[in-house]
Amino acid sequence: MKKVLAILGAAAAGFAAGVLTAPKSGKETRADLKKKTCALKKEAEKKVEQAAAVAKDGVDSLKTGSQKVGDALAKTAKSVKGSVEK
Repeated sequence: MKKVLAILGAAAAGFAAGVLTAPKSGKETRADLKKKTCALKKEAEKKVEQAAAVAKDGVDSLKTGSQKVGDALAKTAKSVKGSVEK
């Protein structure tokens, strides 16, 4: 995640340097900045949604796995209890 943020930061810095040195009027530069900012915001929102989906899948997987372990432990405990009672 840190690498992604570093790459995004470097890209933003490069973009800003390029925009500031471009031979455009202030109005055109501001319009370009607004367009790029909106595009970056949409991209970030996509990444957040993807990360949330991955996290949800991970949580669901952990729940399923822990349920299976719990069921196996209960079965083993029942078996041990039955063996001890005999």
